[in-house]
Amino acid sequence: MDTAISPADPKTRLARIDQALRTRRVDTGLPEARALTSEFPDYIDGWLALARCFQMAGDHAGMREALGAALKLDPASPLARLMDAEALVHLGRVKEAASAFRDMRADADNDANWLARIGEGLGQCGLPDAALDCFDQALSLTPGAAELHYARATHLIAVGRLGEAEQAFDTAIRRAPHDYDAYYNRSTVRKQTPARNHVDELRRMLRVPHRTALAPVQLNFALAKELEDLGRDAESFEALKAGADARRAMMRYDVRGDVATMDAIAKRFDKAWLDAAGAGVEADGPVFILGLPRSGSTLTDRILSAHSEIESLGELNDFPLALTGLCRQAGGKAQLIDAAAALDPAALGTAYLERLAGRRGNARLFIDKAPANFLYIGLIAAALPGARIIHVHRDPMDNAYSLYKALFRMGYPYSYDFADLAAYMQAKDRLMTHWHAVLPGRVHDVRYEDIIADQDGETRRLLDAVGVPFEPACLDFHRNASPSATHSAAQ
Repeated sequence: MDTAISPADPKTRLARIDQALRTRRVDTGLPEARALTSEFPDYIDGWLALARCFQMAGDHAGMREALGAALKLDPASPLARLMDAEALVHLGRVKEAASAFRDMRADADNDANWLARIGEGLGQCGLPDAALDCFDQALSLTPGAAELHYARATHLIAVGRLGEAEQAFDTAIRRAPHDYDAYYNRSTVRKQTPARNHVDELRRMLRVPHRTALAPVQLNFALAKELEDLGRDAESFEALKAGADARRAMMRYDVRGDVATMDAIAKRFDKAWLDAAGAGVEADGPVFILGLPRSGSTLTDRILSAHSEIESLGELNDFPLALTGLCRQAGGKAQLIDAAAALDPAALGTAYLERLAGRRGNARLFIDKAPANFLYIGLIAAALPGARIIHVHRDPMDNAYSLYKALFRMGYPYSYDFADLAAYMQAKDRLMTHWHAVLPGRVHDVRYEDIIADQDGETRRLLDAVGVPFEPACLDFHRNASPSATHSAAQ
């Protein structure tokens, strides 16, 4: 009897889709998934595969449509429910997503994997305390799961429970000695001391065979951080350079592309474009804090969000997502710039505000602290004429070295080489000079060193620029209990 699987068999097609997605060939996987769901409409795994294809393509509305079909077949499917809630997060419908995650929480008490996914989702919704409850429950079921201890530690950092976070990282490392990311994150939660540090452990780990390509990067960055804390600067820089060089060697990145993009933005979004741009959306709420990472933007955010009329929504990607959503047919960066210049500013402003409707609380103003929004200042000014735009900057040598010392999970590929840093920072300065020239008085500059030297005076000027009265709580920003998920969270 012939037991060979037919090429039309749904499992065979599903395997081909999985292979396409593993190699990030969504252009191959998507038509295959469409065909699978068309021929086998009652096969739930086909709809889940189609949803994954849409997810990889960045089409989260299409992802939800596919998941809707899956949920009609099995309304209780944990995977379909999770993916649907995750799609809601990407669509900016965070309150709906949080509600969906909470509903799942009630059904997942005895499933550690499901609880962990729910915890990650609640964390993405800005609810680290609720996320921690999930991880605690998951660990009660599987106390030896190193990845759960690691995830719990990252959320403990967000809520400022740094001592517990270090203990959780210690446990994760004991359970999984080759989780190199845990070594780096553990090094950041406190200042290391001669009596309590991990230098010898890190040097030992650097000598033994590694299981991932990123291991020398993560271990060297951890070692550099701890040696700097101990005042052993020459040794620290040696480890830092080894880590940064290793990370840079893994990248196919050419800073000239980013430089050309910034120059093209300045050329396209000139005074003539701004004068001719249509009316945007009048909205009192948005406060954009932008600039380079490690420039003092988190400090500025904490000062402002300590005010009773201002809430921080963190480092959002909703403005560029709203932009690219309206420019869906655009190709590369040059085509995106042209498509963005042709947009109706009101449509862009509306799309951005709609994405944030599910994130906001009751405060009059909200902060969007994505550093790279400096690229879009012209579009922000046109689309949201009532928005406050705060540009934070810092001594370039200090900013560059602080960037070089930071190991970012994603983004900022220019930060691992000093020549790249110099080229990128010079291009960014040219772009900011352009924005000041074509939008005089529209951008309020804040200098990190000035805040440090005169916190009271600079805080008052900052609050005046945002348009709110002075409150003493802004001087006590370190008492601000709102969670932080930035690279500066521990600080």
